Amino acid sequence: MAISQKCQYALRAIYELALHQDEGPCKIGAIAEAQSIPVRFLENILNSLKGADIVDSARGKEGGYYLLKPADSITVGEVIRFVQGPLGPVECTSRIDDDCDFYSDCVFRPLWDKARAALENVYDGTTFQDLVDQSENICRTPQCSCNKKR
Repeated sequence: MAISQKCQYALRAIYELALHQDEGPCKIGAIAEAQSIPVRFLENILNSLKGADIVDSARGKEGGYYLLKPADSITVGEVIRFVQGPLGPVECTSRIDDDCDFYSDCVFRPLWDKARAALENVYDGTTFQDLVDQSENICRTPQCSCNKKR
């Protein structure tokens, strides 16, 4: 399963909000610049994520977007499913495929099921706090490109 560009933008936007979770709302322009996301796409993505109760926004001079839950309770899998649907290497692993002539005796289905389970394990086992913590361990030198965007 390939992660779409829209989904990557959503993941990066939530990651940026997680980086600044204790600092109050983040301006959309700051998120877009820090994560190299076109503002017009970011507006749509963040509005969509509001519907998933992942983010919310505050109006006014000090307004912007913020996470509704702590970063350690939002998983990568939750966001991927919201943005692009069920996890799986092929479509038939995420639904009963009545259109497939081989579904009931498909030799590949156990393989696809194992691959889906592995994806779910990785994505559902990774929170945005894990990513923040990981970035702090990676980006400890002033030369790191991560530090230039913060």
